[in-house]
Amino acid sequence: MLSFATLNPSTPFNHTPSYTVCRILNRNSLLPSTFSLPPKSNPYCSSSTDRPLRVRAIDAVQLFDYESKLAKEFTISQRLKIAIVGFGNFGQFLAATLVRQGHTVLAHSRSDHSAAAKKLGVLFFQNPDDLCEEHPEVILLCSSIISTERVLLTIPLQRLKRSTLFVDVLSVKEFPKKLLLELLPSDFDVLCTHPMFGPESARDGWTGLPFVFEKVRILDEEHRVSRCEKFLNVFAKEGCRMVEMSCEDHDRYAAGSQFITHTVGRILEGLMLESTPINTKGYESLLGLVENTARDSFDLYYGLFMFNKNSLEMLEKLDLAFEDLRKQLIARLHHVVRNQLMEDGERLQQLDGSNSHALIRRARNGSALLHSRSNDVTLLSSSISNNSSPSDENTKLKIAIVGFGNFGQFLAKTIVSQGHQVLAYSRTDYSDVARELGVSYFSNADDLCEQHPEVILLCTSILSTVKVLKSLPFQRLKRSTLFVDVLSVKEFPRNLFLQHLPPDFDVLCTHPMFGPESGKNGWKNLPLVYDKVRIGNEESRILRCCQFLDIFASEGCRMVEMSCAEHDWYAAGSQFVTHTTGRFLEKLGLETTPINTKGYETLLSLVENTVEDSFDLYYGLFLYNLNAMEQLERFDLAFESLKKQLFGRLHSIYRKHLFENEEQILALPERSTPPQKSEDSDASSPLSKTVDTK
Repeated sequence: MLSFATLNPSTPFNHTPSYTVCRILNRNSLLPSTFSLPPKSNPYCSSSTDRPLRVRAIDAVQLFDYESKLAKEFTISQRLKIAIVGFGNFGQFLAATLVRQGHTVLAHSRSDHSAAAKKLGVLFFQNPDDLCEEHPEVILLCSSIISTERVLLTIPLQRLKRSTLFVDVLSVKEFPKKLLLELLPSDFDVLCTHPMFGPESARDGWTGLPFVFEKVRILDEEHRVSRCEKFLNVFAKEGCRMVEMSCEDHDRYAAGSQFITHTVGRILEGLMLESTPINTKGYESLLGLVENTARDSFDLYYGLFMFNKNSLEMLEKLDLAFEDLRKQLIARLHHVVRNQLMEDGERLQQLDGSNSHALIRRARNGSALLHSRSNDVTLLSSSISNNSSPSDENTKLKIAIVGFGNFGQFLAKTIVSQGHQVLAYSRTDYSDVARELGVSYFSNADDLCEQHPEVILLCTSILSTVKVLKSLPFQRLKRSTLFVDVLSVKEFPRNLFLQHLPPDFDVLCTHPMFGPESGKNGWKNLPLVYDKVRIGNEESRILRCCQFLDIFASEGCRMVEMSCAEHDWYAAGSQFVTHTTGRFLEKLGLETTPINTKGYETLLSLVENTVEDSFDLYYGLFLYNLNAMEQLERFDLAFESLKKQLFGRLHSIYRKHLFENEEQILALPERSTPPQKSEDSDASSPLSKTVDTK
């Protein structure tokens, strides 16, 4: 063994060593020869003879070696021999982490996954007997819900140690708990678990993801308790949120969260949703939900339905919620149409004889007068604009917001921050809010219009747009005024503007596809859809339109120029579907649970964002988008199709089970009949039958 002279710590270090080192390295040294010095040229050698060095300083290191040894022994003691039964996608997903943590992993599956096992460092067994003869400490069942019973029955339990721990990872819990307690010997330990994540949701790690477990039967022996804790520590070490919960509680929560999440994902999958150029955050979350749901087999979804007794109740609640929402929409539509018909009938009754002619003449005269006054304002505006020089033009706009509610105030903050002059008018008094925002507030529409704003920005609700537009005194505005709307539907305001506005007014239809909640952290990359419906050819009009659009572009919005008709087609398939999903989930009264999945949290967030909008907005999306009714019908058909698929599968399994039982009964050997009395035998003879027939 190599030995080194002891260096006295109290002695100051000298770069020229005074202690004797004789031939530190020689031919017999295990260290590289490049460190040795020739004997004659080495000034620190007192003799040419080799002297062994005495070990002193290495004794101080032994304590650290001992601690390291203990740490290593502890690490080894924490390792388990785990056999994964069912080595499909999820089994391989868990195996990768188990192997990385140093556990010995074995695997068995009906399909040959030996190549995948070899790549992961897992020993694969085609034969379950060979697997069980390895005496794994833990049997980890990773089969599908539907095949679990059959798989469990194929395991040769007699070849396992009687103290083996059985663990399942199914998405339902009462079913495997009862199954394991029924089929396993009483000496076997049982741990029911549910890692509420998978390869996709946990691709960035398991930190914060819920792991639910119940220690169903862990016998009171130290090594059994320790083994159970070692297994649970596999997930705790990865940062999982460990949730100890009874199987019954799990299934109750899961029916209200996981089953609903999968059901909504399946319904939306039936709509064949696609990404659009005008995706909202809510719609993108639904697309993500569909993508994650589609990765799971229908067997998994059917298992959630079949083996969780609470799922049927939740499916019925979903059905009732959607039906209630549809009735609410249709009832509102019926009310509006009925009122409209009654108003039209009253007008027709009033228009009789000379009175009708007088009313018609008066209406014509009023229209002509309005047109005349509008022309006067136009001539005056034309004269002023001709006398003004281009140098007086300012890059900042004077914008009048009509409808100064929540969304109007939301836009006003940014418009003011960019230096534009903002005026506002609303039926409700928002003067205090306007003052805080630096906005000039007007309680009278005439006063507002006499300020000659360059842009009228309509921020009203969809349902009140017609009434508000008709109440504006157009004759008090400059004839070149630009009218802009921000409604969630586009063909309706486009047609409305073209029908009611004087032809000299410019029209720009826009839809900021965000609001105070989704845009609270800025507007970057949020879509603004616009259609330059009617912009005059004059340079000043074109420039003004560009300046208005630049309000959004300068905030980082994704600017999407698109026709109003195209917008409504896309919006019906995205925005209306998003709101419909949020609305009918709202009726279920969903609440957060201790075992929320990422998908369920997506739905909770969707509901929260949806209920912040009024029902009037949703009704407007339905009433004023001609594609919405078709989407509502498609939603209904997709839901019906999913229910048929579930109940059809249920019927098929029951029917198969019924006929199998019938075949088993028919296959039973006939009972031997006991000896009968002579008169009975006579009655049963061919002769007696002949006589009877006669």
